[in-house]
Amino acid sequence: MDPIQQLTSGLDTIWVVLTAAMILLMEGGFALLEAGFVRQKNAVSIIMKVFVDISFGALIFYFFGFALMYGKDIGGFIGSSGFFMGGDLSHIALTISHDTYWLFQCAFVIAVISIVSGAVAERINFRAYILYTIAMTGLIYPIAGHWVWSVGGWLGKLGMVDFAGSAVIHGLGGFSALAAAMIIGPRIGKFSADGKANIVPPSNLPLASVGAFILWFGWFGFNSGSTLSATNTSIGHIAVTTMLSAAAGCAACILFTMMRYRKADPPMVINGALAGLVGITAGCAFVSDAAAICIGAICGIAMVYATEMLEARQIDDPVGAFPVHGISGSIGTLAVGLCAKPDAIREGTAGLFYGGGFHLLGVQALGLVTVCAWGFFITWVFLKLIKLIVPLRVSRDEELIGLDVGSHGVPAYSQEEGFLDLQHLKNNQ
Repeated sequence: MDPIQQLTSGLDTIWVVLTAAMILLMEGGFALLEAGFVRQKNAVSIIMKVFVDISFGALIFYFFGFALMYGKDIGGFIGSSGFFMGGDLSHIALTISHDTYWLFQCAFVIAVISIVSGAVAERINFRAYILYTIAMTGLIYPIAGHWVWSVGGWLGKLGMVDFAGSAVIHGLGGFSALAAAMIIGPRIGKFSADGKANIVPPSNLPLASVGAFILWFGWFGFNSGSTLSATNTSIGHIAVTTMLSAAAGCAACILFTMMRYRKADPPMVINGALAGLVGITAGCAFVSDAAAICIGAICGIAMVYATEMLEARQIDDPVGAFPVHGISGSIGTLAVGLCAKPDAIREGTAGLFYGGGFHLLGVQALGLVTVCAWGFFITWVFLKLIKLIVPLRVSRDEELIGLDVGSHGVPAYSQEEGFLDLQHLKNNQ
């Protein structure tokens, strides 16, 4: 390797490792966001699920998930090499090592399962969640990812474009979350006998806000890091479109909820920013600044309607996982087929609005439907199978007491006085 190539490889390695670390930090964001949105008695259970995501997710993806996703292609559907990061991976031709590439992709797979975590918060059995995490990180996500991102994947060969995962990560995760929420059922008391949704107040909105800001920060690693190159000239543009879309989603929610509810709704505004981030993930490298603003605003407003739709159908999604990730991920994926600038993806391609015709849009729609349907139905199947092994849901008593004490034996916030000897203090006054 000549000095220039060696320097490039070193810079790219540093870039990818740092952005992977930013994405992993998003797990702290998920933890704070979800803990703030749920009731106080279930905050520890959220944290424990995040630790399951990181630990089991990383191990399973190392053992066989990466191989199924990025191994040597079999028929465009599944990989066959790379188990335990061994075997033939020569088809992955990058300036970074395979270990570095695995780390970045590992950060992605952990994010996918964390999407589902929020939709089943406050009532899923911890053992069932561990089993589902293994299924998602080892099979459901890797196979869908192979179709789009691997060398030889059938959707990728058709021309589907999903730069950082609006469909593969967020669409898949969102529709998997929808299936999980439908199977496990709503929280006790969420819906009254007449079907009306009851408000479950968040336990700590400042905590949820900090979580959203951490996610926003990590998203720059999510999108810009997907260049896999520190010298890629599109990094700045990717960061700008990411910022603008998030800001537009947030601003749109502020204004829209003020008109719709006569008050700016804080949980909706938080999710509006996240919806904008999800929406721009597929096309951040390929659309203009103006298109990014439009995508973010549309995703923010669509998220509000999707949240209302779920409640009208008595589907309980405590943190809005499906509206934020499933709906916004779908919009962002299709937006590539509409708004991709000429030759931004590859020479001779453009979105419908730039005279590129319907081909790209059609491929995007096919890929979106395929990936989301896969996530929904395979999640449904796996949860039904898991139910044969362990209960999917905690007992009624555990749910009423709270999962922190019922499942983990410790509350998130103790009211005790610690180790102070109060009587001794009084005697010495």
